[in-house]
Amino acid sequence: MSQLEKIIEEVRQLAEPMLQAQGFELVDVEYQRERQGWVLRIYIDRPGGVNIENCADVNRELGTILDVHDIIPNAYTLEVSSPGLTRPLKKLEDFSRYQGRLVKIKTWQIISGRGKVLKGRLRGTEGEKIILEVGSEVIEIPFPNIAKANLEIDF
Repeated sequence: MSQLEKIIEEVRQLAEPMLQAQGFELVDVEYQRERQGWVLRIYIDRPGGVNIENCADVNRELGTILDVHDIIPNAYTLEVSSPGLTRPLKKLEDFSRYQGRLVKIKTWQIISGRGKVLKGRLRGTEGEKIILEVGSEVIEIPFPNIAKANLEIDF
């Protein structure tokens, strides 16, 4: 595990209990160097969505927790936000929760001769497989084969 992956995992372990206690879900954690310096991004959500006040409150509380535990070795900017309309799907449960929605899935390997990028209607899960309807075809995608998945805007 790289140093970056270790930091992300430690942040996740510190943030999740605090967020769950307040009714939020930790959607994703990113830690990366950008033009302005190191940035730690936390994406949160809850039924009904989150607003700017929620993000500001979580930013203050999580910032204090991170300062106390001192797990990040350099100066960084903490950003807390909503995952947005094209929310990433990270956990197997996400694919069940958003059943019926339009999604874009990138895979590590070619699926059903269709390539590595598939866009279709999410039909849910069966065990460790994601069921996706692409046109008139139903495709099963093994969850470990998913490199990236996001909700798509459905007009």
